[in-house]
Amino acid sequence: MEIQLWKQLLEPYEIAVEEITMKFQHIQKQYRQSGRYSPVEEVHGRVKRIASILDKARKRNIPENEILDHLQDIAGIRIICQFEEDIYDIVELIKGRHDMKVLAEKDYVKNPKPSGYRSYHVIVEYTVETISGSRTIPVELQIRTMAMNFWSTIEHSLQYKYSQGIPDEIRDRLNSAASAILLLDNEMSSIHGEIMDAQNSFTVRANIVGDILNNIQNLYGVANNREVEKIQDEFFVIYRSGNMDRLMQFNRELDIIAEGYQVQKVKRNTEY
Repeated sequence: MEIQLWKQLLEPYEIAVEEITMKFQHIQKQYRQSGRYSPVEEVHGRVKRIASILDKARKRNIPENEILDHLQDIAGIRIICQFEEDIYDIVELIKGRHDMKVLAEKDYVKNPKPSGYRSYHVIVEYTVETISGSRTIPVELQIRTMAMNFWSTIEHSLQYKYSQGIPDEIRDRLNSAASAILLLDNEMSSIHGEIMDAQNSFTVRANIVGDILNNIQNLYGVANNREVEKIQDEFFVIYRSGNMDRLMQFNRELDIIAEGYQVQKVKRNTEY
C-alpha cells in the first residue's frame, strides 16, 4: 500500500486522538477550576507509526488489506494519574460518557503481566466527522499511575534495544523494579487523603488569588487609582500572611466593592 494512501486512512485516527485528548484535558481543567481534585494528571495521545502498524500486523499474520479491521490500538490515549484509585475513577468516567462506547477492557493493574507491566486498558468505539463523512473507529485508552508509566517507558525502550528479547539479567532487574513500583503506589495510596487535601487547598487558594487579582485589575479602569493601590497593598499583606480565612473574607469584600463599581468579574468557564 502506498504511503500517501496510508496517510489518508490514518486521518480519522488522528482526529480521534486530537479530540479525545482535548476532552480529557478539559475534564482535568474542570475539576481544578471548581477546586476539586482531578484524577487526570496528564493526557497524551498518539497514532501508531506506519512502520509499527505493519510490523505488528506481520507478527500477527494479518493481511495488509485487513489491518484496520483487526488492530484496535492504532489510535492510543494515555491517561496518567497520581494514585491507583484514580485509575478506576477514570474507568467509571469513561463508561459513563455518551460519546464513546466501551468495547473491551483489561485490568493489568490488579492482574499484572508476567513482565511486571501494570496498566488498565480500555478499548472504546469513537465516531469522528471527516470531509468524507462519519467514521467510527476503535481507540485504546491506557490508564496508569506516574510510577507505572515510568516503568513502562523504560521497558518499552529496552524492547526496542533488544529486538531478540531482553536479557534475563535485565529482565530480573526490571521485575524487581516493578515490585518497587507496586510498593510505591501502595505507599502513596496510604496517604491518599492527606495528599488530596493538600492539593485541593492549593487549588482553592490559587483560584481565590486569581479572582482577587482579576477584580483589582478591573477596578483600575473605573476606580480611583490611589484607592485601588491601597486595596492591592492590603491584598499583598494578607497573601504573605498565609491566612486562608482572611484571604477568603478579603475576596468576598472585594467582590462587593467591584459590584459597587459595576465591574463584572470574569467567570471561570466550567462548562464542557
